[in-house]
Amino acid sequence: MQLQDILYSQGFGIRRVCSGLVQQGWVQVYEEGALEPVQVTDSTAEYDPQGLRFRVQGVDWEYHEKGYALLYKPAGTECSQKPSAHPSIYSLLPMQLRQRPNKGAVQGLQAVGRLDQDTTGFLLLSDDGQFIHRMSSPKKHVPKVYRVTAKHAVTQAMVDKLLAGVVLEDDPKPVKAAACEIIAENVLDLTLTEGKYHQVKRMLAAVGNRVEGLHRWKIGSMALPEDMKPGEWRWLSAQDLEKLR
Repeated sequence: MQLQDILYSQGFGIRRVCSGLVQQGWVQVYEEGALEPVQVTDSTAEYDPQGLRFRVQGVDWEYHEKGYALLYKPAGTECSQKPSAHPSIYSLLPMQLRQRPNKGAVQGLQAVGRLDQDTTGFLLLSDDGQFIHRMSSPKKHVPKVYRVTAKHAVTQAMVDKLLAGVVLEDDPKPVKAAACEIIAENVLDLTLTEGKYHQVKRMLAAVGNRVEGLHRWKIGSMALPEDMKPGEWRWLSAQDLEKLR
């Protein structure tokens, strides 16, 4: 695969821009086993992209055929390309992740589901349509765990109702929590396998309480890494993907 095509596939711009980056000396490639990259000025040079590492304008990158990333969503951000009142989560991502070419109309990594603007925590992003469907479809029953801070004390009676199922205003079919555990007097972990609009907030309201804070900290068997801070992102490893499945 030509180097300019590799850069294009990784979101470094159109092929003409990628070719220019190489010709102007901004691209270095790590040869197999090398600790330091070597400069390449031929944009048509051929490489096996799988496992290829390269440096563009001083930043190291690794080739990803499909993009799978994790973002620690901060409060006050919207999961939208065109936010209405708050900054977009996509503004937290580097340009390369936002420009990765896609067969569809929308380029770049896309959020797998959405979190409300005031909700924090674990947000997946990908440009793999099958992965997005598998992780977001209620038919796949992927568990997502939310740490809920409630306005009032959480009682066992409330937990029992959440597990048995509550009726939301616009949905006559009862909605159940897959699991529910009281963590502190007004804090609980709520596990869902579907994602209706404002679901956690509406479920708490249905049992006579109110959500004051909401944080998603786990998807599948993968927890949000403790060393991550709000606004940070990272690529998902093969081990991470296995935990999510």
